[in-house]
Amino acid sequence: MNLDLTWRLIKGGGRKGMLGTWLTFGAVAVATALLLFAVAANFAFQARAERGAWRNPVPATTGAVAVEAQRFDFVRDQKITVIDLAALKGADPGPPPGLPRFPAPGEVWLSPALAELAGELPAAELAARYPKRAGVLGDEALVYPGELVAVFGQAPDAPAMTAPRLDDWVMSRPPVKVASLAGEPSEDAVAYQWLSAIAGVLMVVPLLVFGGAAARLTVARRDRRLAALRLVGATPGQVVAMTVTEAVLVALAGALAGAVVYALSVPLLTRIEMQGGPWFAGDLLPGPLLLTGALVAVPLLVGLSAVAGLRRVVVSPLGVAKRETPPAMRIFRVLALLAALAVFPLLSRETSVTIIAIALALAFLCLNLAGPWVVGVIGRIAAKSARGPAALLAARRLVDDPRSAWRTVSGVALTGFVAGFLGLLSPGAFEEVTGPPQLSVSVTEGKPAEVAGQARDRLKEAGVTATVESRDKAVVAALGGSADAATLDRARTALADLVPGHTPTTQEEGRRFGSEILADIRVGTIVVLSVSFLVAITSSGITAMSSVLDRRQTYGLLRLAGTPLEVLDKARRSETLIPLTVMGGGAILTGVFCGLPFMLGEPNVTGALTLAVCVVAGFAGVIGAGALSRPLLRSVTTDPAPRPD
Repeated sequence: MNLDLTWRLIKGGGRKGMLGTWLTFGAVAVATALLLFAVAANFAFQARAERGAWRNPVPATTGAVAVEAQRFDFVRDQKITVIDLAALKGADPGPPPGLPRFPAPGEVWLSPALAELAGELPAAELAARYPKRAGVLGDEALVYPGELVAVFGQAPDAPAMTAPRLDDWVMSRPPVKVASLAGEPSEDAVAYQWLSAIAGVLMVVPLLVFGGAAARLTVARRDRRLAALRLVGATPGQVVAMTVTEAVLVALAGALAGAVVYALSVPLLTRIEMQGGPWFAGDLLPGPLLLTGALVAVPLLVGLSAVAGLRRVVVSPLGVAKRETPPAMRIFRVLALLAALAVFPLLSRETSVTIIAIALALAFLCLNLAGPWVVGVIGRIAAKSARGPAALLAARRLVDDPRSAWRTVSGVALTGFVAGFLGLLSPGAFEEVTGPPQLSVSVTEGKPAEVAGQARDRLKEAGVTATVESRDKAVVAALGGSADAATLDRARTALADLVPGHTPTTQEEGRRFGSEILADIRVGTIVVLSVSFLVAITSSGITAMSSVLDRRQTYGLLRLAGTPLEVLDKARRSETLIPLTVMGGGAILTGVFCGLPFMLGEPNVTGALTLAVCVVAGFAGVIGAGALSRPLLRSVTTDPAPRPD
């Protein structure tokens, strides 16, 4: 009976009543799609870390079966991951990921992209480094599609596996005996997981707030309808059941639509390059458990949010029917925000990522909790200083229903928090290396002067002009000023096995990891802000139209009383822009305050531009989204006989 009555009441609201239902449907669909992306991104980084763990050897305490080492090579400014493997005598380590068998001494296996590149470039620039190719690696051995990987089979007593190497964390890992090829996630993979967890919080919390707010769209219309049912004899249980039924059914349909939208967007999302390259589609597709959790959690959140707003209907239906102003909110909301912010000066970059994520989530939630109270204060101040009917109407609306006004600007305010937090964390770039390229090879054994002589002979034979000299356990080959990428790769190939286990690298390549992670932080900042802005603009547009539907009778009566449409439209804009200016700016400053303990050096131009773009885009997006409700305002005010639901 409740389901049938709920459906009749939804249809009984007419086209505009159904429009409110469609707005809730759209809000939940957007929230679900973005929520799946935010959560799936964390699982995607975890999947990458697990696929690359076999390259990061864990020293064996007992029962060693193989020797493993890792280093990096380069071609055409692209990084090549080189793995040296040697099976110990009498041991069976099993095949590495992506290989049908353990590589025999002397043979090399290349990833598909590296094998293709070796066929395209002249042999002297790349293919000559791999004289005995045995096959192609499978995707199980790759962190991302198109990755360049080479696996060399070595004998356990080969110089590459016995000569000492420099362990500099970034460019080379010395040979170690391992009990298995399982390995563990590397330091950079763990760092990316930490960063993705922080980014996940910055995206998920606003999405949960938006999803909860979706249940409160057209809340005034629904409250009046349910209050009327209570006054004619409906029990509190029936009112709650009808509310939950309506909210959950609409939310479930929206969640399913959002899941479909996300699945269709995955091919585009895989093109976002981070940690060296794009993504496998399987990394970004949500697993059955994640998908089921989202389809259950989102409708449940919407249902709980809808029930939480029923207290006045159940306790005082007559007050709702008479449209009495609800009691003022308490200042404890602001005190909770101040308490959450007081934690951040105690944090630093060395703090556990879990604690940082929890602190950020609490700051988000408390900012959302304090927002309506602050909007109410803004409304009272604006009412006292109002000049003209439009300003007075907007101010009285803020005082009358600060929660609804906050829902319109909350998306941009929370995005301002994200922008303020990430603005300070947006790193600059390393200073570029100038001058002709120089290839350096570490010499850990023997005499550098003798190795330098061998390097001169090899470069001369390869037709590369270079000045070679030995410097503090290293041989440095300075190429001519006219050396291009092809010449550099010929020189690199000529010096490839000059010192077993070491690859020639330039100074720029030596700090490649630092440059890569800084660039990825900037990409991650853009992704997080893009999601936040999409939430903010969608939230503003949907809630603005919902607000017009909630007050369509009031607007209609004001129009019949002679109020010009321009005055009503100006009041509608003002009730958005007034709190937006104050709350948006306050949220940005709050985000900056929370980001201070985690700054990477001094503030830079990138961070300042990020903040500036966020402010401009946020205001423009909200104004543009709000403008979409103007035709709806004109429609509801042309009804000569506005009626309640």
